[in-house]
Amino acid sequence: MTNDLADRGVDLEVNQRLRKTLALILAGGRGSRLMDLTDWHAKPAIPFAGKFRIIDFALSNCINSGIRRIGVLTQYKAHSLLQHIQRGWGFLRGEFNEFIELLPAQQRTEGGNWYRGTADAVYQNLDIIRAHRPEHVLILAGDHVYKMNYGRMLAQHLASKADVSVACIAVPREIASGFGVMAINADNHIVRFDEKPADPAPMPGHPDLALASMGIYIFNASLLFDLLEKDSSFAGSSHDFGKDLIPSLIATHRVVAHHFSDSCVMHDGAQEHYWRDVGTIDAYWEANVDLTKVTPSLNLYDDSWPIWTDQPQVPPAKFVFDSDDRRGMAVDSLLAGGCIISGAVVRRSMLFSNVRVNSYCLVEDSVVLPGCDIGRHARLTKCIVDQGVVVPPGLVVGEDPEIDARRFYRTEKGITLITAAKLKALENGEA
Repeated sequence: MTNDLADRGVDLEVNQRLRKTLALILAGGRGSRLMDLTDWHAKPAIPFAGKFRIIDFALSNCINSGIRRIGVLTQYKAHSLLQHIQRGWGFLRGEFNEFIELLPAQQRTEGGNWYRGTADAVYQNLDIIRAHRPEHVLILAGDHVYKMNYGRMLAQHLASKADVSVACIAVPREIASGFGVMAINADNHIVRFDEKPADPAPMPGHPDLALASMGIYIFNASLLFDLLEKDSSFAGSSHDFGKDLIPSLIATHRVVAHHFSDSCVMHDGAQEHYWRDVGTIDAYWEANVDLTKVTPSLNLYDDSWPIWTDQPQVPPAKFVFDSDDRRGMAVDSLLAGGCIISGAVVRRSMLFSNVRVNSYCLVEDSVVLPGCDIGRHARLTKCIVDQGVVVPPGLVVGEDPEIDARRFYRTEKGITLITAAKLKALENGEA
């Protein structure tokens, strides 16, 4: 950030503008690449890091940044997401003009369509958004894990007199085709924007990297309203911010790139500007297991930038039995409240609330979601165990790739997803 943005006068202005900013979190996607994990839950509602939900990161970033007017747009199988927000995020005070407003798809516009794209989701709630009279609208995805001070992004937006600001991050070119990819000039103005290109353009001087959109946008509100009105009636549009609205502005408006490195919230000694799209089984497993390291890139212990969530009322984790062949222990692991490790061994694993691991079990390099019960003598390696699954005694997963692939979904990187449906098929002799 430049020195003028650090000036106290600008800080006061930014704080005032933050109070007049409305954040909209797009949380309606299914997240089909997470396979059975999203059969009954929208991706933003999936548990992450032992006690949180994915959407808690975007919501916490808003609260910690000073944005306390928030709308959450939902659509796909939203019950657990709505329930989580109602239970865990009801602490804002309406009399202070603070709120988290739930905006499920309601077929509110002429034609009675469900949300047809990210821009259409906002358009269908345009009357509600206008009623809040925002000066700026911050558009966020509800399915990424990161810590970001949106106030710094707004400060740059104001200083550069931008019409639209787009947060960006450098990613390897081999994965950039899954993002919007941009080119910028020396003033950080975006001169080209391609949504999910087959051959992403490299960054100058960095042939292995591409500059990718994070799906985080700040719009001047009046411009956004006009754009959405025009886009809604354009038959050739897919009604998406990345595919339609942002590219259409490049030649006619000031569209500015905001580098994530300028607003990423990092702990002392951190080397990485942490941002994760946990939209695949491999990425979800890796992001959870990474947190078991001695010093992970994502700091969950930072009191200055806490992650808020719904707190289940459960007892502390418990470890029982201490004989040589039956010792309840966990090493290099994170365990949430309500877990009982009963004469079993857990290594390099993430266990969510109310997981029971029974005697003589071995759980290694695994992610076990809330409410699971792992039967005696089971051995699980590099697994994700879905919510509420009862693992039968003696089940062995993660030691024979061919057997695992016949019985469960197994990724090319060797992560096995254990679900109740697959276990039932196995019990019935169908696997």
